[in-house]
Amino acid sequence: MKFTKMHGCGNDYVYVNGFRELVKDPSAAAIRVSDRHFGIGSDGLIIIRPSGIADCEMDMYNADGSRGAMCGNGIRCVGKYVYDHGIVDHPEIDVATGSGIKHLKMTVENGKVSSVTVNMGQPEQTSGLDETILVDGKEWKFTGISMGNPHAVVFVEDPWTMDLPKIGPSFETHERFPDRTNTEFIHVVDRGHIDMRVWERGSGETLACGTGCCACAAAAMLHGIVDDRVDVKVLGGTLTIEWNRTDNCIYMTGPATEVFSGEIEGL
Repeated sequence: MKFTKMHGCGNDYVYVNGFRELVKDPSAAAIRVSDRHFGIGSDGLIIIRPSGIADCEMDMYNADGSRGAMCGNGIRCVGKYVYDHGIVDHPEIDVATGSGIKHLKMTVENGKVSSVTVNMGQPEQTSGLDETILVDGKEWKFTGISMGNPHAVVFVEDPWTMDLPKIGPSFETHERFPDRTNTEFIHVVDRGHIDMRVWERGSGETLACGTGCCACAAAAMLHGIVDDRVDVKVLGGTLTIEWNRTDNCIYMTGPATEVFSGEIEGL
């Protein structure tokens, strides 16, 4: 199977050109390629397929083989891939995902895409602003936001020193979230900056999460403690999130990077 390794702020995926390659069992392939010792190493697998309703389709699988509806960092890399590899010849495209069609506007430098702005759609509040939940014997307050996939946003004093490998799985599999949830632990630095760590369902802690950055920004905006445009700092870099109140949509801007291409046997 021919593949390309790409990442957005360190959130890395293995990308397969589904216009040319056939992946018979994507779930099994995702588990295989994601292994950082016996595979390629990634947070999951993304197959770029032809679409009858958009420029292309993004089929995304987590590291545990479960299917994901949407991936903010992943979709930016999809835009870069199809432009840089000549599948499309225009810098504004539509990509079909499990959570609907997303519009991408790409910045091109020297013939290659350097950054991508994605219209992530309208955020959906799925809980109260400060719903209380009991996790591992401790009360936490979270704000539920859906960006095509579920997020629980938790405000904390210092996300960087948390024991995330311990608390993250307890949030992900809590009975309050029957479909499991992504969890963002965030600290609002000021009205234009947020620090965030994320535990993603099906992948664990990742260096970045595009939909998570959108969800945490939306939650902070709903609380009225940040402006409508903020920079969200994650372990792998920074994403800029803007809530355009005119069309009531969240826009995410960030880098997309191609690392290397190759082939893996046995798939």
